[in-house]
Amino acid sequence: MPAYEFAVKVRTQYLPEQSNPERDQYVFSYTITIINTGSIAAQLISRHWVITDANNAVQEVSGLGVVGHQPLLQPGQQFEYTSGTQSATPQGSMKGEYFCVAEDGHRFEVPIPEFVLAQPGALH
Repeated sequence: MPAYEFAVKVRTQYLPEQSNPERDQYVFSYTITIINTGSIAAQLISRHWVITDANNAVQEVSGLGVVGHQPLLQPGQQFEYTSGTQSATPQGSMKGEYFCVAEDGHRFEVPIPEFVLAQPGALH
């Protein structure tokens, strides 16, 4: 029986050169590595993000692929990309899921565990 599994690793970075704290604009980049840890090739079709700032304002983002790609990953293969988001507060969080289709037609979701976006020094 095939295993339908992707692992997700995240690294975040605050971008002071693109941020403007006086205007409540905090910009973060996140680099995501997606690894096919399953036993069958599968393609990442779309994504859904839930982005929450420190004021509990939530924005949801959905769309096809990631950074213009819908990578097809063989077992053991990985795909890495960097994207970004803007927040009205110096800290917040993101979580979501990827929607994937295996080469046998099976559809599955890959949860993206919640991760923190924080300006250095913003967390106490």
